[in-house]
Amino acid sequence: MEQWVTEMMEQYGYLGLLLVMVVENLFPPIPSEVVLPFGGFMTTRSQLTVPLVIVWATVGSLAGAIILYGLGLVLSKERVLWIVDRWGRWLRIKPQDIEKSFDWFDRYGKWTVFFGRMVPLVRSLISIPAGMARMNLALFLLYTILGSLIWNTLLVGIGAVLGSSWHRIAEWIDVYSNIIYVILALIAIGVLVWLFRRKDHS
Repeated sequence: MEQWVTEMMEQYGYLGLLLVMVVENLFPPIPSEVVLPFGGFMTTRSQLTVPLVIVWATVGSLAGAIILYGLGLVLSKERVLWIVDRWGRWLRIKPQDIEKSFDWFDRYGKWTVFFGRMVPLVRSLISIPAGMARMNLALFLLYTILGSLIWNTLLVGIGAVLGSSWHRIAEWIDVYSNIIYVILALIAIGVLVWLFRRKDHS
């Protein structure tokens, strides 16, 4: 998979990057932590530039997110889980991954679309519950663009700085993900404590 990603970008440049980012959103096992740092690395040995790599990557992310949002509009949660349970081994997605994205959206609301774009795996699947919830399309697009822009800029920038050592970023993603999960859990606990205290005072 990594070889296909790098070949697409080496042969087709920005267009290859756009296609890979669309596919990366539809098939989360294609990791953006491989695609984006490699795109940053390519700016050090080709005509590609960091700003345009970020722009095209963000356009690809948005296109993929819109497709999944559209699926959320027409499919029920049960139907999505049935599809993943039946075909997930080919897509390399597990029902638990879908459940996690729904739990995140239920717990953190519309802001999950923004913050979720910076969390591996969740960043793609979160568009489905957003569609099912009939989230305002303009707000969905805004949060998706902003979240994707931050994530893409970070990883492309790191890839450009690391150069030929760009692949090392993948080693740090698990640690980063765990930190994000802990932060979100603390936020959720803080909100619950605040709600309970507010209820006691009312």
